[in-house]
Amino acid sequence: MPPPTFADLGVPTSLTAVLTAQGVTEPFAIQAAALPDAMAGHDICGRAPTGSGKTLAFGLPLIAALARGDRWSEPRRPRGLVLVPTRELAAQVERSIAPLAAAVGARTATVFGGVSYVKQRAALRRGVDVLVACPGRLEDLVAQGDVTLGDTDLVVIDEADRMADMGFLPAVRRLLDRTAAKRQTMLFSATLDGEVDVLVRRYQTSPRRHEVEPDSSSNGAVHHVFWRAEQSDRLSLTAQIVAAHSPAMVFCRTRHGADRLTARLGAAGVVAAPIHGSRSQPQRQRALAAFTAGNVQALVATDVAARGIHVDDVACVVHYDPPADAKDYIHRSGRTGRAGADGIVVTMVGGDQAKAVRTMQRALGLDQRVSAPDPSALPPTAPPERRAPAPGAPGSETIHHNPRGGAPPSHRRPRAGQPARRAGQPTKHGGQPARRDRGGPPSPGQRSRPRP
Repeated sequence: MPPPTFADLGVPTSLTAVLTAQGVTEPFAIQAAALPDAMAGHDICGRAPTGSGKTLAFGLPLIAALARGDRWSEPRRPRGLVLVPTRELAAQVERSIAPLAAAVGARTATVFGGVSYVKQRAALRRGVDVLVACPGRLEDLVAQGDVTLGDTDLVVIDEADRMADMGFLPAVRRLLDRTAAKRQTMLFSATLDGEVDVLVRRYQTSPRRHEVEPDSSSNGAVHHVFWRAEQSDRLSLTAQIVAAHSPAMVFCRTRHGADRLTARLGAAGVVAAPIHGSRSQPQRQRALAAFTAGNVQALVATDVAARGIHVDDVACVVHYDPPADAKDYIHRSGRTGRAGADGIVVTMVGGDQAKAVRTMQRALGLDQRVSAPDPSALPPTAPPERRAPAPGAPGSETIHHNPRGGAPPSHRRPRAGQPARRAGQPTKHGGQPARRDRGGPPSPGQRSRPRP
């Protein structure tokens, strides 16, 4: 039986035309599973990892519902709301849904911290149909009277588990309490337990549940090592690792530590850029763009970069400071070994951290001993241009969800010289093909027809 098309799943022709123009013709598993229920207006509770195509799984039904509606949003009163944990994810989501919204004459905008309020308030005054927001900045705008959520009857909560980790769920609950009592709520998360389950039970009505798992066979082999290294030794070791295995992501515990390590790596001849919560949004976007373009050997990050952003072709992850727990180890380490490429994960362990690291290893099922550092023993990694792409976007995860037991969806054959790209996956520039990132979120899509 052939895999379903977006049209088979109920997506309107106006939106499938946009996808086809982008080269997206066959759904990811989470899209094939969730779209029929979402298009029918049901609440959706989806468990799927980052990179699984969730944006289209909620973006298509959200925009389709706007197109079917008999009214559009008024100034400061959006109908659709997408809540996300980080600025980078907000920008990525908006870039993905903006062309879909423009196809039906709807407008989108983002609101998040780290940038001026002026443009965000101006967009809200003009009228926004779908607002993509981080909870903190949205609460500020609500408190100041710049936006009202009483007409918001289409709500998406993306990366709910990450918002729980970051302490955002109280703000999420306060915002949901302000939305329309009768609404469609779609929630997506890598895990659905704990605080996320409370959110599901309180704010969703008989949600249709869809869960997918990553197919690890599409990922490369990841070599994990744990090295005994005190603070005085870590700079030299990190510089050696990055020089031999870049592009790399280096994780630090604190923002100050990330800034200091970036400067020290630069003095050691390694081109690095920091990314963390104290950097302005333009600074963070420039760092990501430089890293993606290959102009930076290492991205030095706090855990803000471990989830919610897509970074291609990472050869190596260095835990300069060990992660706090097993979940953080998985999220950080998951930046490498993707799309068929092999990867390396190196964890630096100080004497006072050995016990906590052993506990983490047991939780992860890793039995590597903490050994003396030996950069020469690390396996070689191919530079990005020589890595064999998997069938899908670089950095994507192949997801299997087929209750009938058939094969996962196939993908269209790329034209000569072009990598295949799968539904819902960002390009290297994070969204639309041939769209250049100019250092800030895209402007709201313009209406192509007057409001009815």
